[in-house]
Amino acid sequence: MSFFEVKNIYKSFGNAQILKGINFTLEKGEVVSIIGSSGSGKTTLLRCLNFLEFADMGTINIGGEEIYNAQKNYNDAELRANRLHFGLVFQSFNLFPQYSALKNVQLALDLQTKERLQKQKASKAELKEALAKNMQIATDLLEKVGLGNKIKNYPCELSGGQCQRVAIARALALKPEILCFDEPTSALDPELTGEVLRVIKDLRSAERGMVIVTHEMEFAREVSDKIIFMADGVIEEMGAPEQIFENPTRAKTKSFLKNYVHR
Repeated sequence: MSFFEVKNIYKSFGNAQILKGINFTLEKGEVVSIIGSSGSGKTTLLRCLNFLEFADMGTINIGGEEIYNAQKNYNDAELRANRLHFGLVFQSFNLFPQYSALKNVQLALDLQTKERLQKQKASKAELKEALAKNMQIATDLLEKVGLGNKIKNYPCELSGGQCQRVAIARALALKPEILCFDEPTSALDPELTGEVLRVIKDLRSAERGMVIVTHEMEFAREVSDKIIFMADGVIEEMGAPEQIFENPTRAKTKSFLKNYVHR
């Protein structure tokens, strides 16, 4: 049994069927990149994995535990607990403009800590100590993504690439088992793309799996253990980077890669 298993995921919006039976697996330490044209279902799949949308059919398993089954109903507490398995980096950063880089990274940690200590009826001193530890964790993460000198800066004072690196640090804060990226460089100027891709490459770890929706073909080829090519809501072809980029077997894959090279 694989560590992360996505089985038979379907999703429709009204009469439009977006996902039509998605199946794939991922092990800890592995990176899978999802490529394909706009409208192929890549982002919808990522949103279903993070429970920002809910699949109409299918299941999601992590570590042998079923964390989502479309046939079951989940309360808010269950959904919050299941979301903690994942970290998601959005293409448009989604930082809070009123908070510093440090506070943006620390916020989710603080909310989780306060909820936990409230249940334990902890003292004010215990809460203060826990929040200080959270600040150190957030500081360390910002240093890890190369922003140790920007912790007091607000999003408006940072470049697009720096904002995206703050978003990556924020996604890492709760130690997700699956780290997801939705076109992490699409909102960046070309000269800022490289710095973000370097950070993502350095995040590869035996502690987590990574799912990357990207249009950066060379990056996908370099960083991935597996490439998924999606078209019209299905996985048209899946395999090692060498197989997909050098010897694709499906006509739609060949056409997509040919058009991409021409662009």
